Amino acid sequence: MNTKLIHILCTLARYLKSFIAMIEIRHLKTLLALRETGSLVEAAERLFLTQSALSHQLKELEARVECELFIRKSRPLRFTEAGKRLLLLAEEVLAKVSDAERDVKKLVHGEAGRLYMAIECHSCFNWLMPTIDVYRNQWPAIELDFSGGFTFEPLPALAQGEIDLVITSDPQEIRGIQYVPLFGYEMQIALANHHPLAQKDFLLPQDLAEQTLICYPVNRNRLDVFTRFLTPAAIEPAAVRTSELTLMMVQLVASGRGVCALPNWVAAEYVAQGLISVRSAGKAGIWPTLYAAVRDEYLALPYVQEFLALAKGHCLKNLSGVQAI
Repeated sequence: MNTKLIHILCTLARYLKSFIAMIEIRHLKTLLALRETGSLVEAAERLFLTQSALSHQLKELEARVECELFIRKSRPLRFTEAGKRLLLLAEEVLAKVSDAERDVKKLVHGEAGRLYMAIECHSCFNWLMPTIDVYRNQWPAIELDFSGGFTFEPLPALAQGEIDLVITSDPQEIRGIQYVPLFGYEMQIALANHHPLAQKDFLLPQDLAEQTLICYPVNRNRLDVFTRFLTPAAIEPAAVRTSELTLMMVQLVASGRGVCALPNWVAAEYVAQGLISVRSAGKAGIWPTLYAAVRDEYLALPYVQEFLALAKGHCLKNLSGVQAI
């Protein structure tokens, strides 16, 4: 090998070593949060930083790489070519870091176990199933199963050890149960596009006094539209009709048979298709939080932690209108 080539390779190695030293894991996480949220404010909230601390971190990174990584004051936020290249690096590196952390946990704690789940949020299957598909590939030895049904009371079953995790928006104070927040969402009222109430900017409880309310066949104390909207105002809908399927509820609403309450991330799909319109419940809207309920002794298990991280990450990245908690 000639002297000139050796010099070039040594120079390249020094540059790469210097470049790697410039970039830290926190920088990569920041860039991904910026891309996924589209704003400095929301990225700072997701990373549990103040906006000034996040801005300082980004300026520090740009000073290290000697170029701008995104265009200030752009809406939506746009990355420069250098920023896009670092985003690719972030995706590759953080995925490998996550894989390594998971493998270490498996080596230390073992891979076997069970995770029996129940869902109180009946619209959650469309994000839960993709999460489970990824989870099965990463933890193939974990025994997964579901318990459900509209008459099933999952939280008491969780406390008794019959199941291990419950997706719920209605936390109850039960000894030995902890609630891990996944995300916040808005409960919206779905209306037919031609419905007279669609002319209003937002709805009040009395607006539903003459309406047929379509809901899931569960007790009223498990439905936010009653517990957080109608019941506090002492308002009763003209009629209540039930359906077990979200799609059937939407079709009934679209045909003018009634109104229903849906999470904003569920309603967004049908609004985009032009099937229904939605309005907030009250001027400020109603914003429940979706939780994963887990027994105390299960919460620290690596495969449970991994499922919670996967579920939260998938939802924040893919569900329209949800908020990090």
